[in-house]
Amino acid sequence: MKEQAFIDQLQNDKIVAAIGAAEAKTSGEIRVFISRKEITDPVATAQTEFTRLGMTKTAERNGVLIFVAPRSQKFAIIGDAGIHRHCGETFWREVAEQMTTHFKKSEFTAGIVHAIDKAGTLLAEHFPHRADDKNELPDAVERD
Repeated sequence: MKEQAFIDQLQNDKIVAAIGAAEAKTSGEIRVFISRKEITDPVATAQTEFTRLGMTKTAERNGVLIFVAPRSQKFAIIGDAGIHRHCGETFWREVAEQMTTHFKKSEFTAGIVHAIDKAGTLLAEHFPHRADDKNELPDAVERD
């Protein structure tokens, strides 16, 4: 799948709606980042973007980033320290495997929405929504 075809198939409205629905149940923050760059290490690149996007500055360190680089056909899903200590590597690996299944069928929006839903469920379990909660980060799909 070519990069532009991937981007053209993404349904941003569905992704943003899924982020909003997930964040309505948690104090956590979920972001999606689509990179047009050629990359070799998706986790390292995702960690760099995580910091650049200000995701380490959430009050409870409970942000999750879904990073996709269609040109390289790579992606990563990572969480900040607060959420990572509750789930460990196994959770992220399982979500990545499920995203891969969707991506192999060219179901790109569905794969990202599935990852958002899984991350949102985990966040809600450990960081439930509070009455004083505020949306700390934008829900829009970020791109470079």
